[in-house]
Order: sequence, then structure tokens, then C-alpha cells
Amino acid sequence: MSEDEKKLNERIKELEAEVLQREQDLARFRSELMQTNGQLEGLIKQVSKELKTAQAVYRALVPTEFPHISGFEFSTKFVPSLISGGDYFDIFEHQDRMRFGVVLSSASGHSLSALLLSVLIKMAGQMEGRRLVSPEKVVNSMEEELQPHLDENSHLDLFYGVVNRRDYIFSYVNRGNVLLIHQEEGGALSLPKEKDLPIQKSGEVGKGSRLQSLALAPRDRLILVSPGCLLAENLKGEAFGWERVSRAIKAAPSRGVHELRQNLLFEIESFSKGAELRRDLTILAVEVKDKVIKLAPNK
Repeated sequence: MSEDEKKLNERIKELEAEVLQREQDLARFRSELMQTNGQLEGLIKQVSKELKTAQAVYRALVPTEFPHISGFEFSTKFVPSLISGGDYFDIFEHQDRMRFGVVLSSASGHSLSALLLSVLIKMAGQMEGRRLVSPEKVVNSMEEELQPHLDENSHLDLFYGVVNRRDYIFSYVNRGNVLLIHQEEGGALSLPKEKDLPIQKSGEVGKGSRLQSLALAPRDRLILVSPGCLLAENLKGEAFGWERVSRAIKAAPSRGVHELRQNLLFEIESFSKGAELRRDLTILAVEVKDKVIKLAPNK
């Protein structure tokens, strides 16, 4: 065997050894990868289970039945998000049966929203038991309860309004990005010109709650939508936004508030088809039917 043939054989043996080493490395990497994938799948299942549990809690806590209030019709829809939750809403009568309240809130995350929810439930009981407490005082009380628990990343959008059925004035406070839309009988839409800051970590309590009011007429509608409606994205990353909300409301059948709410939800779901909701989605619509007051005065 020539010298060149010896060198060639040695080089072949070296290459075979390298290939064997590579195969051993690949086998080890595959084993580690399978182990990591197993851990990841377990973690995904655990997180998914926790999110489903959180969803179930929210579904159980969000009201499904509301009081029958003569002269008003309500339609609501709550769709939880697997990414970021935190919506809560309620409609309830006050001790003064000529007044009823509407609450819609949206928090920045599941854990924080649970805290907000517990405070809202506590405050709701107090609100029902009080007479003639203005919305800004109620919101200030909520903010005072929450402040010790907030951090720099907390962001709470909170809407609280009261309808006085004696004069059909809707008085409300809107802290943050809950969208209030007023639709008159002719179909015209209007938005409040100014928004107040959301509830967040601050040394000052009660200075951000500004009382606003609307005079309601028969066939007027109030539509409240949580920030998740505007932030719903399609697969291109485009947000649904106010313009699409406006078009969906205007295009809704005029025969009822349920059809309006359903049309808005349909448009959002069609737009975001295939994409996960980034935040909880809540729609709360109210229609004034007739200004008929048949309740006996409080004693």
C-alpha cells in the first residue's frame, strides 16, 4: 500500500469517527429536545388549565340575569380572552327604586382584575344600600380601596353611571377607555368629547373623577364597550377600532337593542376570525322604551 493510500485510509477513519461523534451528539440533542418538549407541553397544559379556570371564574361571576326595570331594555355579551382578562359589568337597582346603576370595568390582567372584581362586588352592595350617592363619590371610594394594592403597571378602566327615572338623566363617571356611545332615535351617534384618566398608582385620590350627564329620550340607546372591543385584532395585526364600531352600530337593524348588540359582536368576530382576542370583550347596550313611571314613592 502506497503512502498516499495510507493517508487516505487514515482520513476516511477520521471522517467516520467524526460522523459517529455527530450521530451521538444528534442522538443526545434529540433526547434533550424530547425532554424539553415534554416539559414545555406540561407547562402549556398547566397554564391552559389555569386560564380555563380563570375563565370559568369570570363566567360564574359576571351576571347573567338583571333586574326588570320598567321602561328600559338591556342586552349584554361577555367574551373572555385567553391572553389578558379583566372585564366585569353589572346592572342593579338602588334602594331608591327610581334609580339604577350600570358598572363596566376592565383591568390590565387576570390577577389584578380579580382584586378589582372583589372591590366592585363589595362596593356594589354598598351602592345598592345608599340613596342619592353621586357616581363620582362611588368611584372615588372604589379608587381609595384599590390604591394600596396598585403598582406602577396597573391600569384600570372604570365606568359607573346612574339613571334617575324621575327625570331620565343619566349621570356617570368614565375613568379610562370604556367607550360610551349615545345613539338617538334617528340613528345619530355621539361620544363624550373628553375622557378622564384611568385609575392607576397615584398619591392623589378623587381628583380624576368628573361627573358628566346625558338627558335620555324615548328610543335612545346607550352602548358601552370595553377596550377589548376596540383592540380586537385580525391576522394582519390591525385593530378593530372606533370607526368599525361606529359602522357596525349604524348598520344594525333598527328593530331592537339585542340585534344591535349581536351585529356589533358579529362584526368583531368576523374581523378577528382566526386571531385570539387580546383582551376580554364586553358589550352592554341599553334602550329607553317609554317614560312610564308606575312605582310607588319610597317611604
